[in-house]
Amino acid sequence: MRQRAEEVRAEAIATDLAELGRLRHYLIFGRKDRRADREKLMSAIDDYVGEMTGDRTALHAKNHKCG
Repeated sequence: MRQRAEEVRAEAIATDLAELGRLRHYLIFGRKDRRADREKLMSAIDDYVGEMTGDRTALHAKNHKCG
């Protein structure tokens, strides 16, 4: 029973992360109206993801290298 509850929670988190990932992608690449502060919105998403997963950068591109 406990294992099933953990599986359900993991599925719910994965679903939420997928939706938040789509929103974050839209904010970075697709937004047309520039009046709202994109950085504030992305920071709020990252904070929320951090609360869910313990990793604030879980939705960030992992294959990106600087320098």
